[in-house]
Amino acid sequence: MEAIPGPSTARKRRRDEENVPESEDYDEALSLEQSLTFSDTLVALRIMRAQFPQIEKVSVQPFILRSQLYSSVKDRTQVDRELESLRRDKVLRIFKLNTGQDDHAIMFMDDYLNQIERVIKRMAAKKQDELAVFEWFKTHVITSKLEPSIEHQELCSLLSFGGNVKDEHISLLINAGLLTRQLIDPNMYWFAIPNIGSLLKGLSQGRKELLSFLNRRRYKEMMLAPLEKKRLRLSPLDMRFHLRDLIGSGHVKTVHTPTGLVVRVSKD
Repeated sequence: MEAIPGPSTARKRRRDEENVPESEDYDEALSLEQSLTFSDTLVALRIMRAQFPQIEKVSVQPFILRSQLYSSVKDRTQVDRELESLRRDKVLRIFKLNTGQDDHAIMFMDDYLNQIERVIKRMAAKKQDELAVFEWFKTHVITSKLEPSIEHQELCSLLSFGGNVKDEHISLLINAGLLTRQLIDPNMYWFAIPNIGSLLKGLSQGRKELLSFLNRRRYKEMMLAPLEKKRLRLSPLDMRFHLRDLIGSGHVKTVHTPTGLVVRVSKD
């Protein structure tokens, strides 16, 4: 598992990198990043994107949690710095997740644009005459506003480059799942990933289920190899997804033993 720091990490990363399937998104990220070295953060993002679980009945493009990156790149400052650079270069977007915790999801820009296209197709039958707002959003908003949130007046100002903005346009973007209102300040919106709601529920429930499972075991630990093969009942996301998240957030840790890696609940 390339997420665990150790002597074999570099070799394992190289092997994993070779196993990443070629795709248009992969090539696009490379071409956009010609001026940057092939950073550990970008390697980790591509590997995790390729390994994103196949989920039935949920139409969401692959995303990576910031905590998962912390599990695979030892230097968190480096991760944050390289994420910021990739964000500014419009290779990816970072989303604040509505989980009640400080969770952030990362999605490659091409995947995010594909997600918006799916939304447009879904909404087409309902609001034929207002669909132009999605093109305004793609063309004028997400290319200009790279931060995770946007203020109402700035949103309207950017959308107005496309046409005459009405309240219905903003409502349509919210109903489509592209924006969510901030509870603290109703004049602020978070950019959002459409259709992610059921996965956020699974993320929270899967975390609790996995930690509960480990806490019930003697010494609150288990060998990584058999643990990774187990299925979670309460989450559509796979065990590898949750393990990376909990390792990166510090809830569990890995310990090298003569028989392999052990996953152990971290002491408070």
